[in-house]
Amino acid sequence: MFRWAAVLGLVGLAIATGVIVWSGWAQVAQALAQAGWGILLVSLFHAVPLAISSAGWRVLAPGKNRPSFFMFLYFMWVRAAVNNLMPVARVGGEIASVRLMTSHGMRNSTAIATTVVELTLSIAAIFLFVVLGVILFALRINDKNIVTQLAWGLVLSAPLLIAMAAVQKVGFFGLLSRLFRAMFRDKWAARAGDAARLDRAVATIYRRKNRALVCFLLQFAAWSIGAVEIGLALFFLGHPLPWTEAVMIEALIQGSASVAFAIPGALGVQEAGFLVFGGMLGLPPETAAALAVIRRCRDLICYAPGLIAWQAHEGKRLLRP
Repeated sequence: MFRWAAVLGLVGLAIATGVIVWSGWAQVAQALAQAGWGILLVSLFHAVPLAISSAGWRVLAPGKNRPSFFMFLYFMWVRAAVNNLMPVARVGGEIASVRLMTSHGMRNSTAIATTVVELTLSIAAIFLFVVLGVILFALRINDKNIVTQLAWGLVLSAPLLIAMAAVQKVGFFGLLSRLFRAMFRDKWAARAGDAARLDRAVATIYRRKNRALVCFLLQFAAWSIGAVEIGLALFFLGHPLPWTEAVMIEALIQGSASVAFAIPGALGVQEAGFLVFGGMLGLPPETAAALAVIRRCRDLICYAPGLIAWQAHEGKRLLRP
């Protein structure tokens, strides 16, 4: 899996480089120079949606002795860093975060169940946010072909989301316990415990409907605030857009990245998305490419320290007697 992810990452990097070259690397560099310190400000603003998402995750954790909000922010930071910067097909971050949660006192079954439910609610929130973006895009753009294709993409992805929720309802870990044992063997059993216990933990979290609803709403708010990053970046690039159009761009980029989950960081797909959707909304190619570069700068500025912190934590665990 990691080998294929690395190959896809290299292909995506080539596409991303081609997008920048096609847009005119000198013009893109000039646009980035104009943004200047704004790139850092946009990157730091990403802490806001990250904090909101972390708060939603913590709501699901049972018990009075659950880790603090700042610990969940740390878990989310490392999880996002691994998923965005490493060739792990957007799943390695969840494994790393579960290890961190258990090392800070959470039971294995609780940590895994909480992560699974939060991930499901987050995917549902992304789906709703993309639906909002497609509706706004359809009202703004007269190209019926692209709107029809986007609509069909939503229709085809909806059953996958429903199936993901349904399989958890009937016992996700019980159905997949053989697959987990084939992949991880005794290591999975030692860490996760009995599959029935995990299914009970997931069911218990879903029975707390108010908490699940709060988590979903916070995840939706976090994804929506991502549009503010787009607006800030375009402001510093000298091409401000109305908030609704920033929502369109962010929603469609997130939808494209979700489809390309197997490609590390959605390399190439994200850059092409900025170029295509930004162009439809009137952005010059060099501005759209510069916007994509700013998003990559944000990932490096925000998440590279997260990888370092995670490695330091894992190193301490290995050195313990």
